This record gives sequence, structure tokens and C-alpha cells, in this order.
Amino acid sequence: MAPIHVLRCCQRFLAWIPVIFIALVVCWSYYAYVVELCIFVYLIFFHLSFVMFVWSYWKTIFTKPANPSKEFCLPKAEKERYEKEERPESQQEILWRAATSLPLYTRTGAGAIRYCDRCQVIKPDRCHHCSACDMVNNCVGFSNYKFFILFLAYSLVYCLFIAATVLQYFIKFWTLCRRKSAENCPKVTQLSSKAFSVETAKPLNELPDTHAKFHVLFLFFVAAMFCISILSLFSYHLWLVGKNRSTIEAFRAPVFRTGSDKNGFSLGFRKNITQVFGDQKKYWLLPIFTSQGDGLTFPTRLVSADVEQATVTLDPEPNKSVTDVPVSPLSESQNRLLSNDQHANSIGDHLANNTLESASTFTKTPTLIAK
Repeated sequence: MAPIHVLRCCQRFLAWIPVIFIALVVCWSYYAYVVELCIFVYLIFFHLSFVMFVWSYWKTIFTKPANPSKEFCLPKAEKERYEKEERPESQQEILWRAATSLPLYTRTGAGAIRYCDRCQVIKPDRCHHCSACDMVNNCVGFSNYKFFILFLAYSLVYCLFIAATVLQYFIKFWTLCRRKSAENCPKVTQLSSKAFSVETAKPLNELPDTHAKFHVLFLFFVAAMFCISILSLFSYHLWLVGKNRSTIEAFRAPVFRTGSDKNGFSLGFRKNITQVFGDQKKYWLLPIFTSQGDGLTFPTRLVSADVEQATVTLDPEPNKSVTDVPVSPLSESQNRLLSNDQHANSIGDHLANNTLESASTFTKTPTLIAK
């Protein structure tokens, strides 16, 4: 047990290294821009973007991830039976009985219940075991995904603003460095004497000393480098939000009773945006939690829009009989997401991959499953 405890402590320490590095870079960028450069005209917008960037980053890091509730844990008696069983078939029967009262719509690629042997819990839909936290949760998921998107957006604005305002001073400093280099090198001076006269070159005095100029030079390089990397990551996650997919689902489509479907959780572009950022647009740009749902159940276009329906079909294996089991009612926010407008959009999306007949089958016979 001691080596495992030490290993977990080392994992937690290493996980904080990127956070500390980003914090140091942000603090240095604030010093270089405000103290060394100190352009009063730009300071208002700079502090606005800085505050929003730090706020969203803070909420992303320190918001607790959504963990499975107790209802997803096996009862004590069933857990002991599961651990004693050596046959996978018998273990799956135990999981299927425990999952009959859970709102699960996805399963593994083999059609089995998604179960974490390390955490000993049934995995909710779209939930996975995190190797960094060593538990089943969504480190960047339901509880803080909006904050993460805003962090990428405001960090991009922050870096773009710094790069744009420092560019003119970077060019002047770079030109001055080249002139000083030519002045200190006789060969370069002799070769370039026809182009310009070193003695008549006017030094640039916009920045007070070489110490400040070094900060400005390095600040532009860092801001430009982060702009390129953040822009690609931000664009990718905007695409994921529009498609209502997680990063894992983008590489491996979720598996439903009828098979894998990469658009299974897509409710249409407008509904997908609303599910992450909420109904009220005035809060979209603020790092305040407004996401819809509870983080454990997610509306899917493969489930009937009739939320009053009390039963769904459970078919754990092709050779076994079909059993009707109760399903937990959808929350108020999920009812809004599965409104008539969403139902029309979902049918339109489904026609791109399946026939109208299969889409009708999904609507009439919703299924409770897990991956």
C-alpha cells in the first residue's frame, strides 16, 4: 500500500506542474506588459481580458469534477457476488440487474455494461476513468466544460491583444538590435555602408533600457507561440460543442443498442450550444455555471421525445428475452432540450446516416443501455 500511496502523491504533484507553469507565465506577462511596457491607453482593455482569463482559468482548475452518485455503486451483497464470480457472463448478469433502475443509454463495444473495476461503480453515460485523478469522473466535463471553453477563449484574446500591441515595439527593438550588431562588426559595417550610415542612424528611445526591451522581445514571442497553439485547440473544442461530442467520443463513437452512433447525443447546433452554455445568453461570456442537466444523464436523439413514457426496453444480450424496466424521468432542462423543436432537428440529422424507417424505430422503441 505504501508504494501505491507514494505513487499517487507523485501523480498529483506532477499534475500541478502545468498549472504552476501557466501561473508563472501569466504573472510574468502581467509584469512585462504593465510594469515594463506600461502603455496607459491599452491598460484598461488589458486588465479586462486579464481578469476574465484568470477568472475562467481559476474556475476550470478548482471546480470539482462530477463523480457518479451512490446509485451507480453496486449494493454490498451484489458487490461481493461480483467479486466472487470468475465467469464474465455471470458478472454481466449481476451488472444488468443493478443497471435496470439506472438511466443508462450506452454500453461497451461488446454490448456489456460499462463498469469500472478499479472504482467499482457502474459508469454513467459519457463518463470514464481518469488516470490523473485515478477515479471515475469528468475532469474536464459537465461541471467545468463551459469554464474550460471560456478559458481558451479569453486566453486567446489575452495573447492576441498582447501580440498586437507589442508588435510595433518588437519591430523597433529588432531593428535597433540589427543596427547595433552592424555597428559592432567592422565587416558588416563596411558592407552595409552604402545602404545606410551607422553614425546617422537614430537610436530608438521608446523603451527605457535594454532590460525592458528584452521583456518586450520575449513577451511577443511567448504571446505569438501561445496564440497558435490555443487557436487550434479552441477551434477544435468549438467544433466539439457544436456536435455535442466529448474528446473521447470524437475518436470513438458511443455505442447504443442499435450500434455506434457518433451523433447519438447531438440535438442540433442550437440545442448543443444551449446544453453547455445555458438558456440565458447574458451569462454565456461569464465563468458562471449555467450548463443544463445533472451530469449523470444526457438527452439523446435516439430516445423518444415523449418524456411521459414510463418504460424502456432493456436487451442485455441478443439471446436473452426483452425486459421492461422503469427509467428515471428527465430533468426540466432535459425536457426543454427534447422539445418538439429538437425532435424535428434530430430527425433531420438522423436522415443523413440512417433511413427514415430506422429513425422511426428509434423513436417508438427507446432503449436503456450502457457502454
